[in-house]
Amino acid sequence: MIEVKHLRTLSVLRDTGSLTSTATQLCLTQSALSHQLKDLEVRIGSPLFLRKTRPVRFTAEGQVLLALADDVLPRLARAETDLAALKEDAQGRLHMAIECHSCFQWLMPALKEYKVSWPLVTLDFSSGFGFEPLPALAGGELDVVITSDIAQRSEIHYEALFDFEMRLVLADTHPLANKKSISPEDLANETLLTYPVQRQRMDVIKHFLQPAGIEPAQFKSADNTLMLIQMVTAGLGVAALPNWAISEFSRQGLVVDRPLGKGLWRRLYAAVRSQEASRPYLTAFFATARTQCHTHLIGIKKV
Repeated sequence: MIEVKHLRTLSVLRDTGSLTSTATQLCLTQSALSHQLKDLEVRIGSPLFLRKTRPVRFTAEGQVLLALADDVLPRLARAETDLAALKEDAQGRLHMAIECHSCFQWLMPALKEYKVSWPLVTLDFSSGFGFEPLPALAGGELDVVITSDIAQRSEIHYEALFDFEMRLVLADTHPLANKKSISPEDLANETLLTYPVQRQRMDVIKHFLQPAGIEPAQFKSADNTLMLIQMVTAGLGVAALPNWAISEFSRQGLVVDRPLGKGLWRRLYAAVRSQEASRPYLTAFFATARTQCHTHLIGIKKV
């Protein structure tokens, strides 16, 4: 019965105080404006304002509709703004850096599921190992960084995904396989097999060995988890890997794994720019990643 255009017309008429100014502001002819107002008065069965008064004086019925306009029009404007933002977000960009090689194991299935609902979001990747990703994130070169390390910066928001345990992976014939848990001193004479990551950014170094003042005898690197596992089984060294990344290899008896100390638990985050953390396409990515991980990864904890 009452349309948005009627509410806008009455609001402008109140603001301008005259039919002529209202017609001009609404880009209507005087005839079209008069016809619209007369049609509304017929619909409600009562005049809305007193003719030939300057400024226009509204009747009680007109005041009711003006109150409705004051309530509805701002809410409608906000909704239009939100819809425009959603449309923009639907065509957003996720340029990601992953600081965890093994994260690709769950990230690829999560992104495949994510793209079903957000097909217009552009995906791209940087390894995150050859440069400092957080400054690139803050500067707009990246949009998401998957990391377990927090560097407190006001412009960066860290969205927690899940908790996981770093465990030492060994061949079943390795002497340390007889221990229930591993101390930092146990690794002093070992070859530590790692991904090609800067040593100061490795969890096992930063949060386990370094506080104890221990340095492994030697480092060797491999590009992916399967290669690290093969090197471990060949007796080329030991590796510290996330529990969920090694669960299947341990289940098959290819390797054994032991806790580091009383358990080296870490939290994985998706870091984004603070001002963009509530964007729908980003919150949808967070939700999809959590669901995918908690459904398919063994040994992790919800946060």
